[in-house]
Amino acid sequence: MTVKHEAHDRSRDLQVNPVFSREPLRVPRYQLPAGEMEPATAYQVVHDELMLDGNARQNLATFVSTWAEPEARRLMDECAEKNMIDKDEYPQTAELEARCVHMLAHLWHAEDPRHAMGCSTTGSSEAAMLGGLALKRRWQHRRRAEGRPTDRPNLVMGSNVQICWEKFADYFEVEPRYVPMEGDHFHLTPDRAVEWCDENTIGVVAVLGSTFDGSYEPVADICAALDDLQARTGVDVPVHVDGASGAMIAPFLDLDLRWDFRLPRVASINTSGHKYGLVMPGVGWALWRDREALPDDLVFHVNYLGGDMPTFALNFSRPGAQVVAQYYNFLRLGFDGYRRVQQTCRDVATRLSGEIARLGPFELITDGSDIPVFAFRVRDGERRFSVFDVSAALRERGWQAPAYTFPENRTDLAVLRVVVRVDFSHDLADLLLEDLRRALSRLETQDAPRRGAEAGGFAHGAETRNPRRPGRR
Repeated sequence: MTVKHEAHDRSRDLQVNPVFSREPLRVPRYQLPAGEMEPATAYQVVHDELMLDGNARQNLATFVSTWAEPEARRLMDECAEKNMIDKDEYPQTAELEARCVHMLAHLWHAEDPRHAMGCSTTGSSEAAMLGGLALKRRWQHRRRAEGRPTDRPNLVMGSNVQICWEKFADYFEVEPRYVPMEGDHFHLTPDRAVEWCDENTIGVVAVLGSTFDGSYEPVADICAALDDLQARTGVDVPVHVDGASGAMIAPFLDLDLRWDFRLPRVASINTSGHKYGLVMPGVGWALWRDREALPDDLVFHVNYLGGDMPTFALNFSRPGAQVVAQYYNFLRLGFDGYRRVQQTCRDVATRLSGEIARLGPFELITDGSDIPVFAFRVRDGERRFSVFDVSAALRERGWQAPAYTFPENRTDLAVLRVVVRVDFSHDLADLLLEDLRRALSRLETQDAPRRGAEAGGFAHGAETRNPRRPGRR
């Protein structure tokens, strides 16, 4: 993407203080310097500018890990130069990737974890696109075998899906069918999913942990409704579970929840290793229940150490360090360690949401009891400030809390969202509450809201779908 700068900005060279170098320097902002500079000088110039970034520990918006143990960081440093795609040159890194796939397959109850199909990706967005691409190709193969046209594939999903699904539909020419929110239903429901399916539906996306409010979609009920659809009409629609966050929460905290490969209709699952997988960005994972779910014509086969290593990815060169860190976390924490980490995150989220609800002006949409994420709104009748005012006030203290409106049919609902990660402790939650109380004491003196969605609110993963996208019902 090309960034345009005003003409006067281009002329504003960086002024480097003499304390950082032997002579004062002028460094061009938007073109290569004519010559070299001392490493320490270059470092200081970059370091000083980056001080203006937000504090990652106070980022309540991002789902992405902002902390890692020193040993994990050390391993990542040791593997920084390893290219994940060069499996013949870095065979042990490839082996660790395969072990992670098998561990996830076991965690998600694949019938044969040792032979499950899966791969690492740069993140859950790429993994989701791979899942969607496999759904499309399977549908095309079946339709051709039946002598039927393949020119109008569609994908059914709630309007609360992450923006990567809109990208998938656009890039791979699939009609996106976004089931709108209705009333207090903020995610996909079984009856609505079935209503939007037909013979051209390549699959239904069920989200385990909505970015809008942190809630689980009812995957088992959606699958049951699709089972009934097939029994009545013969239309067979598989399910992809977007478990970007929840697929690393539910296996440890919600053991009785049926959402994974225990459900025969679930064909594939994606998750983000750099979210609740606890790895620094960026690594994701895509898994398929068996070989039939991943058409072989999408898989490239690499020979390494005399064996076959199948690969399926949109990106080519990418770092192996995050895959190594994922394997480290799996070894380091094990099942019980992940359970304790995720339970602590959920405990912080539910306690914090309860305290916010008791402040008075706010009403909870969710409480953090699914993934450790919750959303809350300003109560009806409160006319002095908006969620956008609250977001801006918290930012004055360094807290980045996204404020946004919900999608089509519920654009009247504006909320704040809080993501609790492993590095957000009960103590930090108390500090946030203190700052929120302090902000309220000032906001409650206003006679009307000062800010709206257009005044700097940011959604961070809860972007509203494009209502003008062609093919929308």
